[in-house]
Amino acid sequence: MGVDTVFWSKLVTGMTLGFHAIFATLGVGIPLMIAIAELIGVRKQDPHYTLMAKRWSRGFVISVAVGVVTGTAISLQLALVWPNFMKMAGNVIALPLFLEVFAFFFEAIFLGIYLYTWDRFKNPYIHCLLMIPIVLGAGMSAVFITTVNGFMNQPQGFVMNAGQFTAVNPLQAMLNAATFSKVFHVLSSAYLTGAALLAGVAAITMLRKGVTPYHKKALKLMMGVVLLFSLLNTLAGDVSAKFLAEHQPEKLAAGEWHFKTEKGADLILLGFLNAEHEVIGALHLPKVLSFLAFGDFNATVTGLDQIPKEEWPPLLIHYFFDAMAGIGFALLAISLLYFLFVFWKKRNELNKWLLRIIALGGVLAFMGVELGWFYAELGRQPWIIRGYMRVDEAATSSPNVRILFFFFLLLYIVLGIMCVLVLRRLFNNNPPEVEMEKWAKDKRNLTTEEGEHA
Repeated sequence: MGVDTVFWSKLVTGMTLGFHAIFATLGVGIPLMIAIAELIGVRKQDPHYTLMAKRWSRGFVISVAVGVVTGTAISLQLALVWPNFMKMAGNVIALPLFLEVFAFFFEAIFLGIYLYTWDRFKNPYIHCLLMIPIVLGAGMSAVFITTVNGFMNQPQGFVMNAGQFTAVNPLQAMLNAATFSKVFHVLSSAYLTGAALLAGVAAITMLRKGVTPYHKKALKLMMGVVLLFSLLNTLAGDVSAKFLAEHQPEKLAAGEWHFKTEKGADLILLGFLNAEHEVIGALHLPKVLSFLAFGDFNATVTGLDQIPKEEWPPLLIHYFFDAMAGIGFALLAISLLYFLFVFWKKRNELNKWLLRIIALGGVLAFMGVELGWFYAELGRQPWIIRGYMRVDEAATSSPNVRILFFFFLLLYIVLGIMCVLVLRRLFNNNPPEVEMEKWAKDKRNLTTEEGEHA
């Protein structure tokens, strides 16, 4: 029996993207949380917030290291697994790929300076300023790589000549119709996920070891960020829905199981499909899909009946879309509930049930990111470059791709285990209370030495 190289190509790249998305999201989201914590610590002269920035930056370095490996794996797989795609589109996506690497090195340089200059400046705001290029570098890295994905969905900036992209305008290709909505969604979800993770860690620690001032402050700060970016992420989802309705109606129709073009289209939640593509057991919200798509309850929404069946995306993306959207609203609800308890004096926002829900929110945030990417990538099927190249045309024909899958699977298992072990050793054996006491002692000794020299 021959090897289905297209299937294995999808599998190896899907696995890599799924694993990389975890660390890429942390790489984008965590720097902003570090910057916020340090700035508040300096402004309030509160060592708890400064310690948050110190501890989070150590964990961030580990995620960056793993992200570099998985990011390199993606670059390698583009050449090995999708050679026909690179042959056609390589001259178009070369610029954003280069800029993404440049943004990473820009971030890495300042990250090294930041880590080794704690307590080295008389004016602590100078050290805070070092976080600006780190946050910008992380964000721009996400922006540049997202433009590549945007190009694959809305290819432009070239002339098609004899099956090749010629007269390429890389900037026009990067600033394609999909770029704004995708970048908005990627950045807002990364910041939301970073904050949800750190809030979840604080909640878990308080459940296990009791409430401390450090974790109480960390939880309140991060839940505020979760609330802000939950709202922005909801807006980003609305922008994305309107983009899809105009530019990729087949993805919206498949994600919503909208089979028939009609005015006042219902939004379908949950349910399942039978063999005749009839929706069973779903919740129908009258005319809501039309409103989400065009801001008009009576607008006409294109259905799959207007799309050739061989170009339908997999209909299972409906489940991914429902789960992703549900998680987004759940995170918003959790943050609102937390602050309701904060301001409602008769309630304790640190009760065990609420802390458990917040801890669950950290896990849900990562699930939302993964499901969002699955929806985005599967929703473009059967195209790898929409309208120009199909996935089965782009994949390698080498049967060795199956061996490649197991090689990368082993690599990610090792990386995942090592990452968990290192993070546990960094934080479990060094609780913030002990570190705070040691830090205060070191500062007292330093002050004494300076006085003696004077």
